[in-house]
Amino acid sequence: MSGGIRVKRIVLVTDFGAGLYVGQVVARLNDGVPELPIIDLVHDLPPFRPDLAAYLLPAMARDLPRGTLYLCVVDPGVGGDRRGLVLEVDGDLFVGPDNGLLSRVARRSTGARVRWIDWQPPGQSPSFQGRDWFARVAAALCRGEPPALREIAINRLSGADWPDALPAVVYVDAYGNLMCGLQAARFPADARMQVGDRSLRRVRTFCEALPGEAFWYENALGLVEIAVNQGRADRVLGLVPGDRVVPPGAVSADSAG
Repeated sequence: MSGGIRVKRIVLVTDFGAGLYVGQVVARLNDGVPELPIIDLVHDLPPFRPDLAAYLLPAMARDLPRGTLYLCVVDPGVGGDRRGLVLEVDGDLFVGPDNGLLSRVARRSTGARVRWIDWQPPGQSPSFQGRDWFARVAAALCRGEPPALREIAINRLSGADWPDALPAVVYVDAYGNLMCGLQAARFPADARMQVGDRSLRRVRTFCEALPGEAFWYENALGLVEIAVNQGRADRVLGLVPGDRVVPPGAVSADSAG
């Protein structure tokens, strides 16, 4: 327990992919808090891109139950001089590197508490701090035994000055759908979205589009998502994570001709 938050579950958010790394983190957590469920939320975030994952993370957490500790590791600077963070946000905890990954979660909350982790475990691997540092901190927080933490202002976070919205693809799911760092509720229902030479209409769900039609919609996370009914938008439109998009209702100079 930390700051009055009783942790009921641990959720893992990483770019580790398939392989041995996730299992080692789970084993460390299970040793520290064997009574808590550990949930694999996502392990295929775009590798080395905390600047993209930062815009997906608050959307993923939006509708999940409170009392969750999110262990978040997208950390190309592992072993370097970047710090570790603990956030308390809206009844949840977030643990991860101070590289911008947690910046949008903190900035979008009116009452976030932000602390640097002022403790390093002895004998840790400098190349696997997700297992040896962040997982240990997470387990200690769940037990109500937090390590030394140092309060900081939100504006001192890495990425604190990043824009609140990112007009870019931040994630591609297993179906080839393209999630963007844009909150769909900010755009009119009739706004079209320009992607290359295509003008995409907004639909409510896939069954409102013709087979093979590209469109955009508000996905279950509240984000702008570009899709192709019964097809792969990433292949049809030639977009990958990090590619910029034109927000709905706006037209780039190129597409205006």
